[in-house]
Amino acid sequence: MGSVRTRPETGLLFMDFKFQGQRLREQTTLAETPANKKRLQKALERIETEISLGTFDYQKTFGKPLPKAKTDAPEVDEGAATTSVGKATGTPLFKDFAETWFKEAEVSWRRSYSITQRGALDKYLIPYFGEKEVGQITKADTLAFRASLAKVPVRKSSKTLSNRRVNSVMKPLRQILNEAADRFEFTSAFRNIKPLKIKRSDVMPFTLDEVQRILTTARPDYRNYFTVRFFTGMRTGEVHGLKWKYIDFERRLILVRESIVLNEEDDLKTDGSMRDIQMTEMVFEALQSQFRATGSLSEFVFCTRGGKPINNQNFLNRVWDPLLRHLELQHRRAYQMRHTAATLWLASGEAPEWIARQLGHTSTEMLFRVYSRYVPNLTRRDGSAMERLLKQHISLAPVTGAITPIHLAIEGPPSVLPTT
Repeated sequence: MGSVRTRPETGLLFMDFKFQGQRLREQTTLAETPANKKRLQKALERIETEISLGTFDYQKTFGKPLPKAKTDAPEVDEGAATTSVGKATGTPLFKDFAETWFKEAEVSWRRSYSITQRGALDKYLIPYFGEKEVGQITKADTLAFRASLAKVPVRKSSKTLSNRRVNSVMKPLRQILNEAADRFEFTSAFRNIKPLKIKRSDVMPFTLDEVQRILTTARPDYRNYFTVRFFTGMRTGEVHGLKWKYIDFERRLILVRESIVLNEEDDLKTDGSMRDIQMTEMVFEALQSQFRATGSLSEFVFCTRGGKPINNQNFLNRVWDPLLRHLELQHRRAYQMRHTAATLWLASGEAPEWIARQLGHTSTEMLFRVYSRYVPNLTRRDGSAMERLLKQHISLAPVTGAITPIHLAIEGPPSVLPTT
């Protein structure tokens, strides 16, 4: 399988594929842009299809004769050489190549994701692999590293790193080793290593009664905040980063355009997260009330007395956790307010496609997979709807007299039943 890659020294795209036993790298003058990569990828797919069908004409495609196959050892980028056991010597140290990889990839990341990846490199990957050549790292080394991660204790806890956290540290390692293997032509040590299984997070939406208790008991300065979170399905960072310029009272829309991540303004989680949320009457009134309270104080809808956005950890420690304890409700993450909105929308019979758009999902797949099992308990849709439909439209007189088993006639048209 070929690939479309970029020359680091020029920033231009080239195609890397194999034909008649040779590895070919065909340069282009195309700069690295999404449109150019897509265009070149389509051309490469067409070439590989012709190769598989035996109809590929190299000279006709590239306007030059096919290079002669080399009889000596295959060329290796940047001086790497392959050993008999499949490892490569003369490759960069892991710590050096990791820095190169990070600088090249960072431009495409959100700020928060960059911080997470940098943390994985500095805390785990470079201390463990830093002095090894990337081409000398084996699959056994990789598995041993993962096993060591699983034993790392969590700060202020007797637990060790979760499978989710271990996978998040292994992800940049996989990307680094695979990129190095691609550039220096050796087999990646990450081949056939699958992520650890992650237990699905429990979805524990609040009932309407619990929502009512929270709204009537919460501090007055947080009542509007809770109303918006329970009935819009916005993520924590989206609510904390919400600004008045994104509130359209005339059209009753909340424009989700920014987020607060790690206490700083950042891009949204995904491209699909950019959306317009329709306000219910309750949300509309809550935001009008909030505007009277903070509209002239800050650009942020929900803010501190100093006009700064809400600090999530302070909210959890000083508002959320004490409130649940006071109400004697089972403790759960504040993110469950988003899950509550989704289940209430489903329970009220809103169109799944509309709900998905409100939540910032690109499809209804997650909606049905995660939330639909809660709907029967909220709406009593347990077959009673069919019962009502049949009673309204089907009316049969009760059968009287002796009833004998129905059997098909042995002779005659199959649709004819014998009379009793």
